[in-house]
Amino acid sequence: MKKHLKKWLFAEPHVSGGEIFAALDIGSSKIACLIARSEAEGLPRIIGIGHQLSEGMRGGSISDMESLQYAAGQAVWAAEQMSGETIQRITVNISGAHLTSQTVDIELPLNGREATEGDVARIQAQGQAMGPEDAAGQPLELLHTIPVSYNLDGQKGIRDPVGMTGVMLHAQMHLIAAGFGPVRTLATAIARCHLDVDQIVASPYASGLACLVEDEMDLGSLIIDMGAGTTSYAVFADGKAVFTGGISIGGAHVTSDIARGLTTSLAHAERLKTLYGNAIPSQMDERESIDVPLVGEESPENANHVPKAHLIRIIQPRLEEIFELVRARMEKSGFNDVAGRRVVLTGGASQMPGVRELAQRILDRQVRLGRPLRVAKPQTPGSRSGATSFTGLADSASGPAFATTAGLLAIAMQPELGSYSGATNLGARAFSSGGSTLNRLGVWLKQSL
Repeated sequence: MKKHLKKWLFAEPHVSGGEIFAALDIGSSKIACLIARSEAEGLPRIIGIGHQLSEGMRGGSISDMESLQYAAGQAVWAAEQMSGETIQRITVNISGAHLTSQTVDIELPLNGREATEGDVARIQAQGQAMGPEDAAGQPLELLHTIPVSYNLDGQKGIRDPVGMTGVMLHAQMHLIAAGFGPVRTLATAIARCHLDVDQIVASPYASGLACLVEDEMDLGSLIIDMGAGTTSYAVFADGKAVFTGGISIGGAHVTSDIARGLTTSLAHAERLKTLYGNAIPSQMDERESIDVPLVGEESPENANHVPKAHLIRIIQPRLEEIFELVRARMEKSGFNDVAGRRVVLTGGASQMPGVRELAQRILDRQVRLGRPLRVAKPQTPGSRSGATSFTGLADSASGPAFATTAGLLAIAMQPELGSYSGATNLGARAFSSGGSTLNRLGVWLKQSL
């Protein structure tokens, strides 16, 4: 990366008129696809949206390859039908507890000459050549190599060393990696949908690009993406992502707790959570009664009547656990102070009433709810909008649950944001057969019959 991340985010996208870009957000509860076309004035317009209930995913990892292929294919097909376009390549996300973050130092001797773009590229290549491993010594798949800062002969805080003269150039690189198996399996699943993978992106990094404003990126902030199966997080400072991680607990675990605690089905538990759920109890909860259909009972007369406070007492401990785990990981990481006093919550599970107040209490930071600010609405004259101010995105697809999808589309349009290594096209050639809508539709029909 030659330029500071802020320059990429807050400059006009360098894309050719009419070019098509696509992003696929694979989560544990939903799979969403966005297709955009760059317009003549340089602004991208959303032309296709498709989303499908997720199948074959558990805790951020693939549990059923065939089910995932079908669900992902349906989401892509719906977006293609809406847009009238056939996509060949796509940018996709990955999340889960297997996401790892590492900061490394790289040296490059200049011997008194000027630093060039080739030198920066060599440093980037050295970072990509480092084979990250997990705690057990197993290989990881490198997703991103992000230059945090440069140091030239003791001069610190350099953002772009090109043109500067010195003897030794030091670079601090942030490496984001994921489990070798999950990355390869995901790439194979996408390839079997007859799509080539442009980039595989860490979910919290994509969410941060979509939801954080310029000052939050510069001054330091923590973004927490609360999904159904996982909660992932990233620290941004000086315009760069400097730390990432994830835990295998999310909103689906809250639903499971409700189903067990109230002896109801998962579908009814999700409904109760959506209609009556709150992370903070109130005095009125004891006096308000809710109907809880019991497992196996279809008649409404047999529903159990419980105080709303009982539901809140089930929800609150699990949400507290999520934020306490994030707080513990941050304290252990060494980036707790770098993150500053600002937290941005996003993801579908963050929309429950009271989550913001609970997070503020446990994390002891200022908390706001985030949505894809730079992609949700068209750019207005005089506004400080980012590089990806999309038009055509419906309100229903511009909330916190679509933050990762929007960030993926931003990276699809400006690949330098991803600063990726080799985690692309993994297995794609083995399964690609032209990528036409007809071919993919045939596969999906075969799987569904």
